[in-house]
Amino acid sequence: MTAAWSYGLAAVCFATLFVWRLCKPVTDLPQRLLLAAYAATSVWAALCAVNGVSTPTTLIAGTFRNLAWLGLLYALTRRAIADDVVDGGLRFVFAAEALVIGLQLALNIFMLAGAPMPDLMERMTETSLLLRIVTASGALIIIHNIYGQASVASRMSIRLAMFALTLTWGYDLNLFTFAYLGSPFADQLFVWRGILVAGTMPLFALGGARSDGWRIRLSHAATFQTFSLLVIVAYLGVMMMLGSALQDSDRDWLRIAAVGAIVLVSGGAIIMLPSARLRAWAKVKLAKHFFEHRYDYRAEWLRFTGTIGRSGPEAAPLGERVIKAFGDILEAPGGMLLVADDHGLIEVAANWNWPGKPLTGGTMKGAPDFWRAVESEGRIVDLDAHRHGSGANRDQHIDVPEWMSGDAAAWLAVPLIHHERLVGIILLAAPEYRRALDWEDFDLLRTAGRQAASSLAEAHGQEALLNAQRFEEFNRRFAFILHDVKNLVSQLSLLSRNAERHADNPEFRADMVATLKSSVGKMNDLLARLAPQGGQRSERSEPTPLRDLLSSAIAAKRRDHEVRLLGDTGLWALVDPLGLEQAVGHLLQNAIDASPGREPVLVRVASDDSGIAISITDQGVGMDSDFIRNRLFQPFASTKADGFGVGAFEARSLIAGMGGRLTVTSTPGAGSSFTIHLIAADAAPLRKIA
Repeated sequence: MTAAWSYGLAAVCFATLFVWRLCKPVTDLPQRLLLAAYAATSVWAALCAVNGVSTPTTLIAGTFRNLAWLGLLYALTRRAIADDVVDGGLRFVFAAEALVIGLQLALNIFMLAGAPMPDLMERMTETSLLLRIVTASGALIIIHNIYGQASVASRMSIRLAMFALTLTWGYDLNLFTFAYLGSPFADQLFVWRGILVAGTMPLFALGGARSDGWRIRLSHAATFQTFSLLVIVAYLGVMMMLGSALQDSDRDWLRIAAVGAIVLVSGGAIIMLPSARLRAWAKVKLAKHFFEHRYDYRAEWLRFTGTIGRSGPEAAPLGERVIKAFGDILEAPGGMLLVADDHGLIEVAANWNWPGKPLTGGTMKGAPDFWRAVESEGRIVDLDAHRHGSGANRDQHIDVPEWMSGDAAAWLAVPLIHHERLVGIILLAAPEYRRALDWEDFDLLRTAGRQAASSLAEAHGQEALLNAQRFEEFNRRFAFILHDVKNLVSQLSLLSRNAERHADNPEFRADMVATLKSSVGKMNDLLARLAPQGGQRSERSEPTPLRDLLSSAIAAKRRDHEVRLLGDTGLWALVDPLGLEQAVGHLLQNAIDASPGREPVLVRVASDDSGIAISITDQGVGMDSDFIRNRLFQPFASTKADGFGVGAFEARSLIAGMGGRLTVTSTPGAGSSFTIHLIAADAAPLRKIA
């Protein structure tokens, strides 16, 4: 098939598309530009069929075809710009691509007029090929980013059209590259080009049927990426043209101009890349002039919350993370977090890479007045504007302290306000390039300040709750210990009364000394439990013989009242020995207090299928079911005039801590029985003495 027939087929296909689309309602700019692109493609293909693929007229028509499709892509992304989804920097990306197409058009018009020198015409042909390579590369980059950033709903509707444009410009990129390199295969590629363009007709027909659903959303990152790739492509194209110009040894002025351009571009890169200040300046200028909004708010917010919410053993303290989160927004190298203590004095709560003067309480004079003014105004203080008496802070009437305004490193004071209360101030250091801040900066920082203030307030609330829990734990331990002290005092009081009558009895004196030693040991243990780490005593359960443990607990109470140990006392149980002895002591004391003087308290040990049961039974006044259910195990609930009401509560807590449980049965007027249910254990083997 000849080139005329292949391009003629393409012309008929796109003319048919044009007529078919024209019969449908055309309501907006993208649909009108789609019609124009169909028409431009049809005219270009017809000229290729009639005049050939390389004549200036055909090249001009091809340039208009590229311009029409580029205009359609811009019209689609223009919706996103109008909706404030993406900033105006995208306009510059399309403008750069349009500039390359414009240069190509001007060059083709000059070629149409005819060049006075044959060798110049050859150079212009090579340059035209290079410009078409750059055009195809840039168009493919734009398509890639547009499709990648399209909304999910619109991606299905634009997929076929984007694929068709990718085929068209991808083929052009390879075709013009072969032509520029002088490959003989390029002639055959020019013939097949018409067939490929005709083959895209069904894709455009199916994709264009839903052109009203095309909707594009782009981000700052996509725009910068597209722009950066276009710059790289343009740079390579310029270098290729300069290299071609340097091959012409007959024109020294052209060689000098080419070498000068290379030196200029290389020198600019050498100066720009190592300098942080120049890079910051260039970024600010690009954001200011090419974008309607300086920030990509989604990216900024994800980074901000991610920095503040970072956790784990390697995460910095919250204060440092808050400072860094604000520093990342404005590219500040460091900062400080200022807070007010309980007396209203300002102190440095956190420091992150602060490059200025170190601040202490003695150097921060006037800080309380500044704190109150910032809390009342609720505004961000631009210290550079304050120093020069200009900018957004000139009418705020905030008296900035000398230690803050006199430090050249201090740049910005951001209040952290939570529920109309100032919880902190972020003092940021100045970046490499100081720029004037505007409403967009202040709005973002004010919103971020409220988020950071909420995080700090939550952390302070958690710290206060933790302190309250520590006090609650201390009070709980103190109540238990006070109850045990009361029992020891009762025991020592009885001992002192009996000492007056039995002081001459050697057995009594020996028993008295043993009782005093035991009481001193118990009081030392109580004092140890009051220490900050005293409540963390290891409550480790281990196989324990019950006979000695119960005998020890009963011996301490038998002097006041008769207590009998019954049952199979040779059993072993899995318990915390100290905890069980203490629990049995509480229950024995309650049983003795409730029993008449002549009725003994019975302690019985038995085993069953569920484990071991230790019952403590008295013949006292008993308790009704309401008291057992609602008051017995509640702290500070007691029926005794001098009781603390924590014995039964602590006993049940101790038993539960070792995996057991405490049950009670009682009949008013007949007495009560408390039963401790424990896990049975095997007796430990006897150790052989060698």
